[in-house]
Amino acid sequence: MNFEADQADRPPLTQSPSPILGAGQQRVILLILASVQFTSIVDFMVVMPLGQQLMRTLRIGPGQFGIIVSSYTIAAGVAALLAASMIDRFDRKTSFLTTYSGFLVGTLFCGLAGGYHQLLAARVLTGSFGGILGGMALAIIGDVFPEERRGAATGALMSAFAVASVLGVPFGLSLGTEYGWRTPFLLLAAGGVLILLVALKGMPRLTSHLNSGRARRDPVAEIVTTLTHPHHVRAFSLIVTLMFGSFMVIPYISPYLVANVGVTERQLPWVYVAGGALTLVGAPIVGRLADRYGKLFIYRCTAPLSGLLMLAVTLLPSVSLWIAVAVTACLMLGNASRMIAAMAMIMASVEPSRRGGFMTANASIQHLATGLGAYVGGLILVKAPDGSFQRYPWLGLIALITTLISLYLAGRIRAHDQSLHMTPSLSLGMASEALGDSSEPLAMTDPIS
Repeated sequence: MNFEADQADRPPLTQSPSPILGAGQQRVILLILASVQFTSIVDFMVVMPLGQQLMRTLRIGPGQFGIIVSSYTIAAGVAALLAASMIDRFDRKTSFLTTYSGFLVGTLFCGLAGGYHQLLAARVLTGSFGGILGGMALAIIGDVFPEERRGAATGALMSAFAVASVLGVPFGLSLGTEYGWRTPFLLLAAGGVLILLVALKGMPRLTSHLNSGRARRDPVAEIVTTLTHPHHVRAFSLIVTLMFGSFMVIPYISPYLVANVGVTERQLPWVYVAGGALTLVGAPIVGRLADRYGKLFIYRCTAPLSGLLMLAVTLLPSVSLWIAVAVTACLMLGNASRMIAAMAMIMASVEPSRRGGFMTANASIQHLATGLGAYVGGLILVKAPDGSFQRYPWLGLIALITTLISLYLAGRIRAHDQSLHMTPSLSLGMASEALGDSSEPLAMTDPIS
């Protein structure tokens, strides 16, 4: 949901100049945006590795845990479409800080939740606001930074995804294991208040977009047109297949590793440190390979491998910690690699004048497909009397089948624009999304900037 996003039929950038801000003020804005991104990504991702503890302390089964995961993404998907019809009508600062305030309230309620239903309601509230933040951050970058500096600014913003994946989630998981699952949410809410206070003081009013004509167009009509365009439908089919299959498996990796494989809850952070670090190194390499040998070719190489690794994870017996870490980390890299190639193909298939509206709709569909996958996975998974999980290989098999189907769907996508290049920053944003955050992929930025 890129709200700079509604680029369809908008005037050229030269007709809507960025506000004149000093370099120091631009750095402050970028730091604020990256800090907000960090808190929102950690908030979403940390729920999944805390799954075993949540199921134990709340006395819920896999199905209910799947609803906790999917509630955030489904709420975010709905909110993305609703917000697209009104967000460009207000000052960016007001919209962004109001949305972030709502997100922090939801995060605080997660930390104060006394039971399953309270936590579920808090996740819906958090997702409703958190699902909008990433796109708004990109919109602010588009308004504040001139075109020649926008790519560098976006790359800096993407560092929040890397830090969240490699450091934030393992640290939050360690706190949750040591002091209880509520602790990461309370800490994120407290830290977020400090970020909010800095933003209130350091972020100027941003109103240049109000004079660009974007606020006067009918975004609802644009979204309807975007959803029915034949080229877009093919791209949506691919992204639904990818997200639905992978999120039948991903939310339940940590509970399965603890209950079936023998990894202790205190050892779980190593899984995410290794996976994040491997992806941080491997994602830019995959991006360069995609540019050199073709996105479809790299996708057809990485997607089956990713599907086989998902099946392998679901079939893991009781093994040593380092084998479990190695297999799971390879899965994270494999999943990220196929997302890099897939998102590059998807973006290149859309004409530039429609790319903003398309990515808004695409983000919403990603959220909904992710939530549906997590929900269906929870319905299939069964917790045995001894605490172990049964039917997890079923989910791995479904994920593999959907991956194989996606090979056909990927082949139906036709490139409209060959100008998209996989810079390390762009690769990192896509990879972070594939690690577990399906909120705003930073691939929504203008690929040429």
